[in-house]
Amino acid sequence: MKNYITILLAIAMSIAVCSAQDKIGNVLEVDKTVHNFGDIMLDSGPVSCTFTFKNISEKPVVVYNVVSSCGCTDVKWTKEPLRPGQSGTVSVTYSNDEGPYPFDKTITMYVSDIKKPVLLKVRGVSLAKAQPLEELYPATFGPLAMKSADLKCGNLEQGEQKSDAVMVANLSDKPADVTFGDVSEWLDIKVSPNPIPARGTAEMTYTVTASRDKWGKNTYQATPVVNGKGYGSNINVTAFTRENFSSMSEEEKDKGPMPKFATSTFQAGKIRKGETVHAEFTMTNEGKRTFAVYKVDADAKCWSHSDIPACKPGQKIKFRVHVDTSKMPEGEMLTIVTLTTNCPLRPVINLFVAGWIE
Repeated sequence: MKNYITILLAIAMSIAVCSAQDKIGNVLEVDKTVHNFGDIMLDSGPVSCTFTFKNISEKPVVVYNVVSSCGCTDVKWTKEPLRPGQSGTVSVTYSNDEGPYPFDKTITMYVSDIKKPVLLKVRGVSLAKAQPLEELYPATFGPLAMKSADLKCGNLEQGEQKSDAVMVANLSDKPADVTFGDVSEWLDIKVSPNPIPARGTAEMTYTVTASRDKWGKNTYQATPVVNGKGYGSNINVTAFTRENFSSMSEEEKDKGPMPKFATSTFQAGKIRKGETVHAEFTMTNEGKRTFAVYKVDADAKCWSHSDIPACKPGQKIKFRVHVDTSKMPEGEMLTIVTLTTNCPLRPVINLFVAGWIE
């Protein structure tokens, strides 16, 4: 049994990520931004993968530098200028000698004509000894198993797509054909290889496309269907969407709206458990264009907020955030309120509601 599981881990290790192609700044198209090695054995030695990128612009592109977040990861890349339509690669080797732990390494690319660095990820779990699939993948949908049904897709800007991938397993003794029902709009999700071999693993790739109907933090869902049978629960994918200011010049950004808050923290003092805190915030727009809030998010279980009107240059506005403390534990309270805005210099603003629940 142990040898059989070891073989399965080796198969999982050899599966390449099949992420949807991502376009970055209308300059590059990359085949993936994340490579998941899955579960690998500590004694199997270094593991390697390759990211491929294509110049989709109308002039030559140069990758100036590629930097790893850790000395345990070695990188090599195409250093010659790429003419329009040409492709290059970044090759990554992880030493796999840091111990039996999960690893998540960031590779940073600096590319001409792309203002922000391009971030690539290599991740996986290094194991000291083989473990049964049931232990490695505890979240189940019938025979389909995952490490967690709650997934994160990170941050994306309007006009972009963001992809990520995780390993999934088939706990049954026959192939598992996986489809998805009730898939949220703007989410794409798929498994490869599909069907998943009996007692085998596969890569599940999920992609969120930014929409101007979706701002700030949003959860996208999909219901797995295995061999034609649904199991009633969802996979949840969380992503945060903000405005895209990449086409604006620095001068244009400086002429945008500029909110200035009288204070970023509302001090509620002592609160009796079950009471609702009515936190008031005051801001003035010191910029040259109207300030607007696209979305308000908060990390409290029960909360609401008043309307936040558009704020013209020089205008002062007030708004309230109402936090219900009935489901909060006694002791210190700190609720983070996140505003997604049209301000190029402050596209995301965090405010705080603090107090002590008795």
